[in-house]
Amino acid sequence: MGSVSESVSGQMVTVFGAYGHTGRFVVAELRARGFVPVLSGRDAGKLRELAASTPGLEVRPASVDDPASLDRALDGVDAVINCAGPFAVTAAPVIEAALRAGIPYVDVAAEIEANLDTFTHFADRARAAGAVIVPAMAFYGGLGDLLATAAMGDWTAADEADIAYGLSSWHPTPGTRTAGTVSRERRGGRRVRFTDGRLDYHDDEPTLLKWPFPDPMGTRAVVGEFTMADVVTIPSHLAIPEVRTHMTTEAAGDLSAPDTPAPTAADDNGRSDQTFLVDAVVRSGGTERRAAASGRDIYAVTAPLVVEAVQRILTGRTRTVGVASAGEIFDAPDFLRALSPHISYAYYGTGGVSVL
Repeated sequence: MGSVSESVSGQMVTVFGAYGHTGRFVVAELRARGFVPVLSGRDAGKLRELAASTPGLEVRPASVDDPASLDRALDGVDAVINCAGPFAVTAAPVIEAALRAGIPYVDVAAEIEANLDTFTHFADRARAAGAVIVPAMAFYGGLGDLLATAAMGDWTAADEADIAYGLSSWHPTPGTRTAGTVSRERRGGRRVRFTDGRLDYHDDEPTLLKWPFPDPMGTRAVVGEFTMADVVTIPSHLAIPEVRTHMTTEAAGDLSAPDTPAPTAADDNGRSDQTFLVDAVVRSGGTERRAAASGRDIYAVTAPLVVEAVQRILTGRTRTVGVASAGEIFDAPDFLRALSPHISYAYYGTGGVSVL
């Protein structure tokens, strides 16, 4: 990256929840790009253990119910990345601390309601302050939004968008399970979809579809309207009244099974052997546009997504201020291309969906 890497060298970024599964990947990615991570979170013991394995990094314990501790965690740093779920609990306090510190805030929240809260509660204040807050800058919410935005191209509106997740498996982390429980409780056990320009909570049974993923995956069975954070990020800036997300049946089954184990490392970088292909299709009238991305390990790949975002924010490669999703604040195709070799990104031809 040349001059860009040099321009961020030595800049300090607090990682809240640094010792978590995703947080550790984020810390490693920051170091690889020349940033200096500051390790933060509520468990001082786990922070010290992480610091022992990554010598030279500062530890700053903090709790979301102690604003002064959060202020200390963010003192003198250039940005904060929140990796600590459930974000329904952590996002607002850490955003408040970032606003007090006058630094950008980025998180990896996949929780639909938590992301909606961030847009709802902080949009006006962040815009007025000229602050940058990017929620859901992760595999769910961020990547799908970037793909849909790239697929849109020069369209200013579309009739509908579908994001299909082709996961080989899904071994959820404890954090994923906790966040899912919080979300279900907030919804009263109902399901949610984005239709007619708004979120709709309902009790309809899931449907099965056949989704024509690009080769080599090909057509696979998916759970239709397996709704993820893309239904918040995409409509936040794109005029698309129908946004749906779908999940391969194998991955949906893994997530719903209580005994599916957490991910285990399968290479020297700590990545699991899970693979993914995310297929984004937007339609307007009779025309369809499509973009897709593939890679390995949805938790590990969140690290280059969120660190690329911070790097672009700190080097002035942004398009707006306030609370903004990835597709709105960044040049989506350029961002996706920059993620190579972590993610392979391409456009594909058109294809249809049939009910299974």
